[in-house]
Amino acid sequence: MRILLVEDDLRVSTVMTSMLQRRGYLVEHAATATAALEAAPCDLVLLDLNLPDGDGVDVCRTLRARNENLGIIAVTARGEERDKVTGLRMGADDYVVKPFSMAELQARIEALLRRAVRTSTAPPEVAEIGPLRIHHGARTVSFNDEEVTLTRKEFDILASLARRPGEAVTRERILLDVWQTTWSAKHTLEVHVASLRGKLGDPGLVQTVRGVGYRLRTG
Repeated sequence: MRILLVEDDLRVSTVMTSMLQRRGYLVEHAATATAALEAAPCDLVLLDLNLPDGDGVDVCRTLRARNENLGIIAVTARGEERDKVTGLRMGADDYVVKPFSMAELQARIEALLRRAVRTSTAPPEVAEIGPLRIHHGARTVSFNDEEVTLTRKEFDILASLARRPGEAVTRERILLDVWQTTWSAKHTLEVHVASLRGKLGDPGLVQTVRGVGYRLRTG
């Protein structure tokens, strides 16, 4: 998952970037309002409201107007109730007051992403990707017209990849879809993927994308 960190304090941004990267996120840093509005598309914005070239509230309003589904968490020293109300009304999904712990921020990021998963477009009842057929309602899978028996986690991992066929899906996205957290051990996911590959009978169907996650082959 790509996070845009908008923070003008270099010391704070360095610490937050390091901590977020250790948790598996891809982080882009913007130190000004201008840089934030010119940044590449992302999945989530951590937005300081005190910026050297503008008000973060205006940045929040502009980002929300561009993308109503973008996750935005205001991370700021402005702790007054009126500031929180203004930030939320201008489009922030959540509001964190400095100082805060990374555990709290991580929990708020995960809560926001869980809401995004629940409100996202539901997958088709039946997905057909090459020789693979996934019936989401019945939770059944067939490959080359032969039924494949999967565990609950294996099915959920495959369903997560099937929502984005041909795309590189990050480990964090899969963990969030399947375990509702990004804190599950990386090794746990690897074990389930290895078992899934063996049961499908085509190890190349679920491809590893080095440094990112996995991809479901479409051809």
